[in-house]
Amino acid sequence: MMKALTDFIAANEVLVSTLTLSSVVFFIGSLLAIPWLVARLPQNYFTDTNRHKHRAPRSLGESLLILGKNTIGALLVLAGIAMLVLPGQGLLCILIGLSLTNFPGKFKLERRLIRTPAIYRALNWIRDRRGQPPLALPD
Repeated sequence: MMKALTDFIAANEVLVSTLTLSSVVFFIGSLLAIPWLVARLPQNYFTDTNRHKHRAPRSLGESLLILGKNTIGALLVLAGIAMLVLPGQGLLCILIGLSLTNFPGKFKLERRLIRTPAIYRALNWIRDRRGQPPLALPD
């Protein structure tokens, strides 16, 4: 088994190096970006029912911004899924990624995730360390 693993690594040095570097970059990036993003969430982010109503973009620039935001959100969700088995803050990264994307059912999914006690405590711990009030928990 170990011989097969070392043979695979030797035969795929570029792939293994790229995956290792990507893992390190996402780990460091998540350590920096997630606390910043969590601290910037409004206190009523998960309880404001008007927040989830979308309107059509008014210009090409606005459409491009939405596309960029959704792309970053999707990458964060994928990175968070990877961080469930790799080093990093997987669940928080997934939640932040979901909050950046636009899709039907997003509001319900976010509310269900924030009701998970471990996620709620982690987000509010980050907010407390940044001097922000705790997030309001949806009913």
